[in-house]
Amino acid sequence: MRRLLSNLLFCCFATMVLQAQTYTPTAENLAARKEFQDMKFGMFIHWGASSVLGNGEWVMNNRNIGVNEYGRLINIFNPQNFDAKKWVATAKAGGMKYITFITRHHDSFSNWDTKQSDWKITNTPYGKDALKQLADECHKEGIKLFLYYSLLDWYRSDYQYETGKTGKGTGRTQKSDWESYIRFMKAQLTELLTEYGKIDGIWFDGHWDQLDNDTDKTLKSKVDWYYDEIYKLIHSLQPQCLISNNHHLTPIPGEDFQAFEKDLPGGNSTGFGGQSISQLPLETCETMNDSWGFNITDKKYKSTKDLIHYMVNAASLNANFLLNVGPMPDGTIQPEFVATLKEMGDWMKINGQSIYGTRGDVLKAQDWGVVTAKDKTWFAHIIKTPKDSSYILIPDMKNKIAKCNLLNSKKALKFKIKPEGTYIYLEGIILDPIDTIIELQLK
Repeated sequence: MRRLLSNLLFCCFATMVLQAQTYTPTAENLAARKEFQDMKFGMFIHWGASSVLGNGEWVMNNRNIGVNEYGRLINIFNPQNFDAKKWVATAKAGGMKYITFITRHHDSFSNWDTKQSDWKITNTPYGKDALKQLADECHKEGIKLFLYYSLLDWYRSDYQYETGKTGKGTGRTQKSDWESYIRFMKAQLTELLTEYGKIDGIWFDGHWDQLDNDTDKTLKSKVDWYYDEIYKLIHSLQPQCLISNNHHLTPIPGEDFQAFEKDLPGGNSTGFGGQSISQLPLETCETMNDSWGFNITDKKYKSTKDLIHYMVNAASLNANFLLNVGPMPDGTIQPEFVATLKEMGDWMKINGQSIYGTRGDVLKAQDWGVVTAKDKTWFAHIIKTPKDSSYILIPDMKNKIAKCNLLNSKKALKFKIKPEGTYIYLEGIILDPIDTIIELQLK
């Protein structure tokens, strides 16, 4: 009898877990996923009170700045030159289709007029709601708006900092209250999804703080994040809103796209990659120098060529490219970033058809480059000098080619199909220093 009762209890528990993990996206959500995949290029914006210190968004943790001392930034942060129109215009000039904006990072500072905390931008000398201005401008200009929201917190005492990996030196001694922290997050997310119009996605970060390490993908979190409740809340308020969680794991039920940080899908140069790749839409994010938040001494700017190659490679793997800017504390995006984005945008005006709306994973990377595809059109991106400059080989190509030409000049190219693949001949072609794109029309 006791065994039967135990079995019944186990079955009930398993059923409850299964129900909690069940997620069926709405038609609006599925349509939003497709649109997300079509956009391909977005702007990440790391900005807030931490920008004042000019040493990146992790400065509070890295310097072990106490909550009381760090809180004084509320009297200093005054982004009087913040102009949402300029931010959105910079994104559009770069060819970007969406913006992912930091609403609250790990230091807990809120970039909107939240009613859940006094640690917010409207209590600074600036006094205005930056998110409201940005949301209004994005909606006006047709730029999709995603909101980054930190799960971990270095500032609040109700966050379970005792078991976290980071934020140990910020001076908190009061016992945490996890249920209070979950209520706080739910209340803030409700504000974000009810007071700022259509929100196209929520981008979570910080799950990894409650793991012993970020490499063992079998580790269980030391806290219950209540994802089933939080994800259900988001989808109930805005069904089309896409959810992603930068937990460096394979997506769990309720998530709508998979995020990769500073690595292409499948890569692991950071040490926290290596998670398996899902069938959900994909996105990879990267910085324009070595920093996410404003860093006054970071001059390691990536070249326009390198960033375009990153985007092309991401598209070939069926992933969006989310490229970060870290505006200065006065609210302006530093000129080095603006100039590079303008150059990327100029490139996209000419070559964007080989990126926007395409899908990847049609051919693995070759020694000469990669391929993106749109219906029956393939785009071969020659981003590396071929071993033999007279041709490129597309191996194991099963589809027959009806037409082959350079994308921009429409100059026809000779090709020949052989058992090992299709040879495309490049005699007389001067390769573009960034990307020579060949357009292949398939039968």
